[in-house]
Amino acid sequence: MHRRELLLAGSAALLSSAAAWARNDLPATTPFGQHPLLQPLQGWGDGMDRVAEGLRIEGRLPAGLRGTLFRNGPGLMARGGERYRHWFDGDGLVQAWRFDGDGQVRHQGRFVQTAKFRDEQVAGRFLTPAFGTTISAQRKVTGPDSMSTANTSVTVQAGRLYALWEGGSAYELDPQTLRTIGPRTWAPELAGVPFSAHPKREPNGPNAGTLWNFGTFAGRLVIYQIGADGQLLRSKLLKLPTAAMVHDFAVSERFISFLLPPLSLEGAALADGQSMVAAMRWDAKAPMRLLVIDKNTLEVNRQLELPPELVFHFGNAWDDGKTLNIDYVKSDIDEFLSGRFNDILAGERASLGTPSTAQFLRVDLASGRIERQARPEAVEFPVVDTRVVARRNRYLFHPTQRGLQGQDRWHFNALQRLDLQREQLTHYAFGPETVVEEHVLVPKPGSAREGEGWLVGTGFDARRQRSFATV
Repeated sequence: MHRRELLLAGSAALLSSAAAWARNDLPATTPFGQHPLLQPLQGWGDGMDRVAEGLRIEGRLPAGLRGTLFRNGPGLMARGGERYRHWFDGDGLVQAWRFDGDGQVRHQGRFVQTAKFRDEQVAGRFLTPAFGTTISAQRKVTGPDSMSTANTSVTVQAGRLYALWEGGSAYELDPQTLRTIGPRTWAPELAGVPFSAHPKREPNGPNAGTLWNFGTFAGRLVIYQIGADGQLLRSKLLKLPTAAMVHDFAVSERFISFLLPPLSLEGAALADGQSMVAAMRWDAKAPMRLLVIDKNTLEVNRQLELPPELVFHFGNAWDDGKTLNIDYVKSDIDEFLSGRFNDILAGERASLGTPSTAQFLRVDLASGRIERQARPEAVEFPVVDTRVVARRNRYLFHPTQRGLQGQDRWHFNALQRLDLQREQLTHYAFGPETVVEEHVLVPKPGSAREGEGWLVGTGFDARRQRSFATV
């Protein structure tokens, strides 16, 4: 579930009927679902870096689009004849799609040189336990950073680029060369403490430029506030009400919000040598908990209960001090625990579970009453215009499905814009043989209107067996 960061001077046009594609003639670097034309995922099997100049452009790139789209994801899935069996296990490959503003695009990809990657590159085989694949430790594991794949997301703060992972430190990279600088320690007492994969940058108000993030470990929650200058402003250690798996969170003007699903790790199963995902246990009788934290004090404001659900990603949150509004995507717990979606790693058709759908909560903070709405579309990876993060947003963007039937509905092949004010959907479909990843909206230079910008992201053309960036 890779994510992104875009550094651009500007951005426009919503979901129009035309798009510019920059195609990369390097092999696909991310594991996408079954199609008769797909081969078992190989990734960049030699672990070497790549540079591609003069990419082929289809359509026309906007003249005002300048900057770099950074992407991260699992890019190496096999070593020494052994293959990872879970999508989340591959070593992090950071890609840079550089839009120069002259109608040209350059592409570069480098593996994050984590301690794990370096040792296994020399050995030519897997040495370290993984999230979803059982591998016996053949090198000393002293903490989360010993296992880090740095493969989930990227962010840029104060001009510094970081590759992020669920369970350990952020890895700093040179944004110009993608050279790995090393793990970032925000404070001596936070060395090795998880810095999670989906930070939120607040664009307005007294915290403008702040990067909020969290980390979880051993039933504890760490909150980070990173200033616009890239330095740690505050951190707070809190005790979680349940030892849940927490992947993402939401930030509003006054609050930081978490949804804690009843999914936890069984210590005995881990001690018995099972992978982390095999050791996860779902308690269908326990609630999902909403944890609301006051941004001023970093103390818990409210704890509320909802029906049990699995949540990976949030879109946005906003509040007026009395009510809190949150949107997120509900996922299928059976599909996650069974690992059915990992069939795509071998080029096999993935069995379909319940589609992931957008959910909307309205919380009365005084009474604790929660109103809930849901959308029927199959979606994931929600994003909003970066200028309205933590504020009320009109538009919400998702990858979605269009024109897919039956067993072909294993992937997202379209983008949609949901107008929350008018309750209208607009979409752009790329065709049944295209896989679409998360896109980000980059504001048009000089524009102040929400949603006026370019949607920029990446995808995979199954027929041509090529990855691409699209505007």
